[in-house]
Amino acid sequence: MDKITIEDFEVFAYHGVLEEEKTLGQKFLLSLYLDLDLRKSGISKALNDTVNYAELLDNIEEEFTKQSFDLIETAAEKIAEFILLNYNLVKAVKVILKKPWAPVKKHVKCISVEIERSWHTAYIGLGSNIGNKEENLKEALALIEKNFQCVLTEVSNFYITRPVGYLNQDNFLNCAAEIKTLMSPNELVDFFLRIEETLKRKRTVHWGPRTIDLDVLLYDNLITDDPHITLPHPRMTERLFVLTPLCDINPNLVHPVLNDRIINIKNNLSKVQVL
Repeated sequence: MDKITIEDFEVFAYHGVLEEEKTLGQKFLLSLYLDLDLRKSGISKALNDTVNYAELLDNIEEEFTKQSFDLIETAAEKIAEFILLNYNLVKAVKVILKKPWAPVKKHVKCISVEIERSWHTAYIGLGSNIGNKEENLKEALALIEKNFQCVLTEVSNFYITRPVGYLNQDNFLNCAAEIKTLMSPNELVDFFLRIEETLKRKRTVHWGPRTIDLDVLLYDNLITDDPHITLPHPRMTERLFVLTPLCDINPNLVHPVLNDRIINIKNNLSKVQVL
């Protein structure tokens, strides 16, 4: 990926734990490394096809100085978030924030933090079989879209599907969605659990009836065995009600473990399973 680099941008601000830091202020040095495609601007010679770094510096200075944070970790997070939310061409950013006058009573050149943040692509499975199923799905999607750290980019068709596991319940309405997100996988799961709670999901029977069910199916090409979230979703390739709507969005998506396209996995499963 191409980069725009800005090194040691000097800004006077009021970040720090000590009261003196909040009142007297001090110098900070910001270095920014923006990942973006510069091919178009290199050919078109048009400023609109790239990031205007003069404008960016003005906006960064305003953003960096409008609040006071105890930790430079927080200040760095806010700058990374600001860039990714306001500059659509930027896919990822590295922020190095130096604090050369840090009051640590030791001889050091500076104290610094370094973070890298980016947009991630996640695929979500949604289902409902209690109440107004279509409204439940639409409300869950609306709540995702309201979160400033998520962008809802694609939604599949809605499918009436048979229950799996616990059969003594009503049919489901299922769909899938693609989102761009700044959240980590664990943060995304916690966010979805809060949506399920908002929509009054009750976990009384395993695989039982529910107002809403939200599952992270895929997150970039990440493979994890985290106790909070397993990626890819361990049962997604066994469920036609997951693969069918997912194929509406991106049939050529490659499963990172099986190294096969979702459409192929769906077609093979369709030989032995129906919705």
